[in-house]
Amino acid sequence: MTQAELKLCSLLLREYFGDIVETIGTFLIRSGPQPLRLIAADTGLLLDQVKKALCVLIQHNLVGYQVQKRGLVEYEARCRRVLRILRYPRYIYTAKSLYGDTGELLVEELLLNGHMSMSALVRKVADRLTETMEDGKTMDYSEVANTFVRLADTHFVQRCPLVPEGLDTPTVPPPPAPTLVLNEKDMYVVPRLNLVGKGKRRRSCEEEDGEHQAKKQKQDGESTEPPPDDGIYWQVNIDRFHQHFRDQAIVSAIANRMDQTSSEIVRTMLRMSEVTTSSNAPYTQPLSSNEIFRSLPAGYNIGKQVLDQYLTLLADDPLEFVGKARDSGGGMFTVNLHKALASLATATLESIVEERFGSRCARIFRLLLRKKHLEQKQVEDFAMIPAKEAKDMLYRMLSENLVVLQSVANLMERRQYESRENKRLLEKSQRVEAILASLQATGAGDTQLQDIEEMITGPERHQLDTLKRNVNKLDASETQVDETIFVLESFIESTVRQP
Repeated sequence: MTQAELKLCSLLLREYFGDIVETIGTFLIRSGPQPLRLIAADTGLLLDQVKKALCVLIQHNLVGYQVQKRGLVEYEARCRRVLRILRYPRYIYTAKSLYGDTGELLVEELLLNGHMSMSALVRKVADRLTETMEDGKTMDYSEVANTFVRLADTHFVQRCPLVPEGLDTPTVPPPPAPTLVLNEKDMYVVPRLNLVGKGKRRRSCEEEDGEHQAKKQKQDGESTEPPPDDGIYWQVNIDRFHQHFRDQAIVSAIANRMDQTSSEIVRTMLRMSEVTTSSNAPYTQPLSSNEIFRSLPAGYNIGKQVLDQYLTLLADDPLEFVGKARDSGGGMFTVNLHKALASLATATLESIVEERFGSRCARIFRLLLRKKHLEQKQVEDFAMIPAKEAKDMLYRMLSENLVVLQSVANLMERRQYESRENKRLLEKSQRVEAILASLQATGAGDTQLQDIEEMITGPERHQLDTLKRNVNKLDASETQVDETIFVLESFIESTVRQP
């Protein structure tokens, strides 16, 4: 792992989980697999603090464990998984665009908690949605559960591995750490639950105390049964989101190169294959033109003959995003995922080179990509650039990394600096917002609300607006850099998988 990646992991862990978890996570990234007591000794933290931090990291799938031959349990950081925290906002936004507010909150809660049971997740999201609805309206558990089922059917959420049954017996001592197992055929199977109820709003302190006492009295007189899905936990399937990002990038590239109809045909092919094709497959499953025609979006008015013409054009295109598997029955067509990623990565790199070094360097870069290897003299001749200038450009491109994670780390540090510098004002703003929310819930008048709002002065409000704009710009820049990194990483991974 490079220093830039290590720095970014450290920043992400601190921002999402705090200093203690960041200390443990960074130590494991630097040192590799370590046993519990050695982690405590080397970090200087209390054993109880280390245990709690490891629980958090394991809960979020950021640390794994392995039982060694002598029975010692070693903990190991999952560095790549830590870096995926950077994409959490993008996962949440994608869920919202595909499945609305309910899908957004389901994915957000899973990311915030690491993993949850379906019943607990449905209740939590129903409560959050009810909070945002008008008085008298509530969100049914069944409606949230239906969206959860759709997320599972399209593989955006999946079951977590379980502790196998039968380990806890009087005759056999428990292992130092359980080996988790998961049957692949059950990975997306949603348990049959009869979730009846509606989301609840937060009550005032007096109401909550009274309700708590009533619940306690009721529970004292009856045994509490575990929920029907007790022990079945769900997590976000990050690979499936990455597959969706890849497909969207391919569709966008087709739209820019050809037209909207071509991109919609490719989108349909990718959608038909999204569950049946592995996320790391070089091609989608072969599809006949008849199958594609039947699966086009409702209201998309193109005839079968026009579709066949578009498929032929796509298959004949030099970029070869679409390939023709065989001619029988009108032809079988696939999306060549590896070649599509190669084209996307090439276009991304060319854009970066042109932006950083200028159009002449971009010309040399495209030449090197096409010819694979050239001597300096050949570069001068083919690119038609003077010798001294060509040499200088080659040296500049050679001496600088084109894309590094350092960019993201710098953006995160700047955003955190902005927040630290305005910490007092941000805390004051949060206190005022909390008071306003409490008064609105109790039906306070406009005059009283205005008095509270005026606790933040005009200059302070202007400072808050400026801070918000700056932070939003930095957030957008982080996302943009990560989109570039995603395209290049996807291409590298697909290249490694090629036989």
